[in-house]
Amino acid sequence: MAEYKLGKVINEGKTKKIYELLNDPTLCLLESKDRITAGDGIKSHDLEGKAAISTSTTIKVFGLLNQAGIRTAYVKSVGPKSFIAKKCDMIPIEWVARRQATGSFLKRHPGVPEGYRFNPPLQETFFKDDANHDPQWSDEQIISAGFQMGNRKITKDEVDIMKRSTIVIFEILERAWTVRNSSLIDMKIEFGVDSNGEIFLADIIDSDSWRLWPSGDKKQMKDKQVYRDLSKVTQQHLETVKCNFKWVEEQLDYIIEAPTPLVVILMGSPSDEAHCREIAKHAVALGLKPQLRVCSAHKATEETLNILAEYEGSGENVVLIAVAGRSNGLGPVLSGNTVLPVINCPPLKSDNIERSVWSSLDVPSGLGCTTVVHSEGAALAAAQIHAMQNHLIWARLRAKQLNNFISLKQADVKSRKIIATSSV
Repeated sequence: MAEYKLGKVINEGKTKKIYELLNDPTLCLLESKDRITAGDGIKSHDLEGKAAISTSTTIKVFGLLNQAGIRTAYVKSVGPKSFIAKKCDMIPIEWVARRQATGSFLKRHPGVPEGYRFNPPLQETFFKDDANHDPQWSDEQIISAGFQMGNRKITKDEVDIMKRSTIVIFEILERAWTVRNSSLIDMKIEFGVDSNGEIFLADIIDSDSWRLWPSGDKKQMKDKQVYRDLSKVTQQHLETVKCNFKWVEEQLDYIIEAPTPLVVILMGSPSDEAHCREIAKHAVALGLKPQLRVCSAHKATEETLNILAEYEGSGENVVLIAVAGRSNGLGPVLSGNTVLPVINCPPLKSDNIERSVWSSLDVPSGLGCTTVVHSEGAALAAAQIHAMQNHLIWARLRAKQLNNFISLKQADVKSRKIIATSSV
């Protein structure tokens, strides 16, 4: 904390304070309080130790999302109760994602049974207004409000980005919690706009932010709903709530990490190394661990099978990428002698494109190797296979899809401005 100089309190809520940093106006410090509240603050109690648990939970969740490629305001931890974040103008909207119907949704939609499953997750928005109990708002209301955050106006484009981001963030965390056999039922998040006009997931994500049911059983809930449901609050009740929050914080240790899956790129000739390194570069960006090998199904079949046996017996989850052109025997030989997934990615050259692609596609019957032409596509195909068992790879792929969507949105906005300017 020595490198940061605290300034005045920018904002203070029911459960946290936000301080300016005198030596960096683009950042701020969020400090949690040992306080728990419900019912728009009508119900509140001191809860010693909650601030540290909340901060640790938030740091772990934001760390996972950052690792996946989600843009968050979180920067670094600076103490048990506080962390540094990008200073943002907060958009006064709670963005909610629901996988199952429960809580306030049931009150607003009588006749829907509890547990009704939304596929895809349902997205709702609520205007932050304690006096009026955070009324639900439509997209049209948010757009019509004309929120100006820093130098960015919140228009339909920004609403579209935040809606899509809300669902993706929920899905990433939902997938992560399945590692601990727990169901993420719903959650709320907030976004802010930094000094550069960029939108970030901001604020705090902790056990106040979601409903979490171990084994999918509401009776085992570990979130703040336990506190909300108490008609009378004793110190023993508060200790139970704190123990639940601590359980969540500890379980996150098993979620924020996962083995780095292996993708073995086998080249039929050392001349294909440049193509293989390109595949490896994309694999690393997706969180995979690439390994390059040289072998020839035609010239050294026995050695190729020995290499194959090495990975089959490794105990690791492995995807194989075969790089061979002209007469591709490597991919089919690998596929015919293993149950590991095999992806052909022939090195295309101007004088052999048709032969290389055709030799990878026209394989004998009974073989399941697929063919991908481009290096990035081969890495993505390997990542999609690993994502079935690895929640962090799944998260990276989901975040990549989100960032593609955001990039297209931004390009569309830029194009519209160019046309509008040229017409003046």
